[in-house]
Amino acid sequence: MPCAAARRFARSAPPGCPCAAPGVDWPDLLAPGGGLGVERDRGARADDLVPWHPFLAGREDTFVHEGDGLLICADGVITASGDYTALKHLLPDGVEPVRYPDQVISAGFVDTHIHYVQTGIIAAFGSQLIDWLNHYTFVEEQRFSDPGYARGIASAFCDELLRNGTTTALTFCAVYPESVDALFEEVSRRGMRVAAGKVLMDRNAPDALLDTARSGYDDSKALLERWHGKGRNMYAITPRFAPTSTPEQLEAAGALWREHPDALVHTHVSENTGEISWVRSLFPERRGYLDVYDHYGLLGRRAVLAHGVHLTGRERARCGETGTAIAHCPTSNLFLGSGLFHVHDAKDSARPLYVGLGTDIGAGTSFSLLATMNEAYKVAELANYPLDSLKAFFLATLGGAQAMGVEDKVGSLEAGHEADFVVLDPRATPLLAERTSRVDDIEELLFVLAVMGDDRAVRATYVAGALAHDRDAAPA
Repeated sequence: MPCAAARRFARSAPPGCPCAAPGVDWPDLLAPGGGLGVERDRGARADDLVPWHPFLAGREDTFVHEGDGLLICADGVITASGDYTALKHLLPDGVEPVRYPDQVISAGFVDTHIHYVQTGIIAAFGSQLIDWLNHYTFVEEQRFSDPGYARGIASAFCDELLRNGTTTALTFCAVYPESVDALFEEVSRRGMRVAAGKVLMDRNAPDALLDTARSGYDDSKALLERWHGKGRNMYAITPRFAPTSTPEQLEAAGALWREHPDALVHTHVSENTGEISWVRSLFPERRGYLDVYDHYGLLGRRAVLAHGVHLTGRERARCGETGTAIAHCPTSNLFLGSGLFHVHDAKDSARPLYVGLGTDIGAGTSFSLLATMNEAYKVAELANYPLDSLKAFFLATLGGAQAMGVEDKVGSLEAGHEADFVVLDPRATPLLAERTSRVDDIEELLFVLAVMGDDRAVRATYVAGALAHDRDAAPA
């Protein structure tokens, strides 16, 4: 059934009808992309903020803001978005648009690196990456051999994603196939777009978490064939990181990707200096950490490498040549003291990389991509690179979609994209309301939301045009 969001208040609407919010009363801009909106008392609504590529082009070419916007979708897909007056004639008879006064609408957030199986150990004290893995992560992940436990965490994980406005995610599961089945069953029920995969580890981990090169390949292939492309599910071939896979296992992972090139690859790279030294000792014949993955055919479009904090210039260039993406995970990097990712180097106009934001739960400290934008800004400031609001929102929406190779499906509110979007409340808390009452333009409003916002600022989340989270709904 068609549904719509516009400036008129809807007393009734079809089930699953999406919303477009009134926006702040500022001049509208029109450019390639699509994705955000806002409104004040008079009902000017921004429904689109999607910078196409604000790291490489100016504001006028990268930003869309509709001050009084209309978003229409049908069968889970956006059919029209833009100015209300220009589009209102497209509303089907009997469809009243849902209205969110004083809110901002953005494309749903895209989390390019997270571990659903670490939901239960967020905020676990850890000195450095390897100690943290041994003391907390490997202990917790063994619990996912129990399908019931896996199903419970999968449900809680999806609740948290949606409560924080995240509609697309790329996540690690555990080594057990049951952990993958539990997650895909849950996201299928909710209609979310999620990429996930069984972790591959055949060395340097507890015996209970080890597979073999053969069993890891066989299990991954079976899971891929069971889930990839079914509904909105995507499979990610997932070697944990080079130190926990033998050359034989990495070779098998590369072979599986060659057999299924439309799948994703998801792993870690160059998170901290100790890890890099470890990789060098395990693969002395390779030129560096990234070259390990390159050698085994694990770089390319739809390969997403988490962190990349200490990539060299040569390694960044190789990522650019191959289309390999980096997931920037600032809360995790700060929490574990791993280092500062230099987004300006990754977005060098001479060799720009695909970059998205990742929360990296559980070393990451928040499911909120607003909170993650806040930390990304601070990390960039320490590198003398001011990360403005358009760049931050780009990384959390279309930039993340590009990193995952799904920019034709999500990350934007352009017609033809899947109707995943988030409604943000600039007055979610008294202090936020006070601060946003003083902003002068849409970019400042977005910056304040990125710095001060968290799950409380997420008024509603829509997945494939259906309401998936309503902050203000009465308790069941």
